[in-house]
Amino acid sequence: MSAAVVCIASWNVDLISQVARPITRGETLMANAFNISPGGKGSNAAVAAARQGARVALIARIGDDDFGRMGMDLWRAEGIACDHVERAANERSGVAQILVYADGDNSIAVHPGAGSGLNSQHVLAARGVIVSAKVAMSSCEVPLEATLQAFELARAAGVITLLNPAPVRPIPANLMGLTDLLTPNESELYQLAGSAHADSVDSAAQHLLTLGSGAVLVTLGEVGCRLYQAGREPIVLVGRNMQVADTIGAGDTFTGALAAALARGEALPVAMQWANAAAALSVTRHGAIAGIPLWAEVAALLG
Repeated sequence: MSAAVVCIASWNVDLISQVARPITRGETLMANAFNISPGGKGSNAAVAAARQGARVALIARIGDDDFGRMGMDLWRAEGIACDHVERAANERSGVAQILVYADGDNSIAVHPGAGSGLNSQHVLAARGVIVSAKVAMSSCEVPLEATLQAFELARAAGVITLLNPAPVRPIPANLMGLTDLLTPNESELYQLAGSAHADSVDSAAQHLLTLGSGAVLVTLGEVGCRLYQAGREPIVLVGRNMQVADTIGAGDTFTGALAAALARGEALPVAMQWANAAAALSVTRHGAIAGIPLWAEVAALLG
């Protein structure tokens, strides 16, 4: 099937413990609750895009294990094309160990498992899906080699490239130059821009534009988000006052909803409104997948 959004995707299973507060080194703290749920920045964003009405395809590598089967079941249930998902024999799927605190914030440790083997050859095998899409999205949770190859194919075909730079790592100049839209949070923004630009969001975002990104859309949590484009005044969108259950997957929901809106032809300032509203809804529920809203829910909040 053709897809409007193609995601170079990470997959892991979230092992979530609810605890009162952060744990100090050497300390054991009893959890209030525990849950196992689907996760991975790429998978979450793909589900978010699908729930916003986009036709979505994945390029991914998962383990041939129970956790891998959980991923395949999820994607098929969400109507996501899995023709280019490789199930690696004798390898484990990725996992994320997540601690959720009483205030809704969290800490996460991720092991990518089979996803660390995703490479340019997997992407080249999916060339037809990429060049016929409207948006290609990725994160720094997959090998940069795979993202770079995908964005090269996308750029040559006029496909919008969307990079969520999380977990943050240095972005090579050639990849930054192929990125139409970069979506860091405030912490990631400052780390990417460097200490010379740590005095303000404006300064750091403008610096990333000089490094080659076509646009920088900074997510600021409950404060909202800001869009930066060369030669234009920043567009500031305020956050929404929501009752927070947890913030797991909020950034991924933002990315996926943004990709879906762009794929259906929305202008970037309008697409960021959809993404901001979707992320706001996501924090009102527990868990990454359970928190991702449907198109109708976002439309209702906006209108």
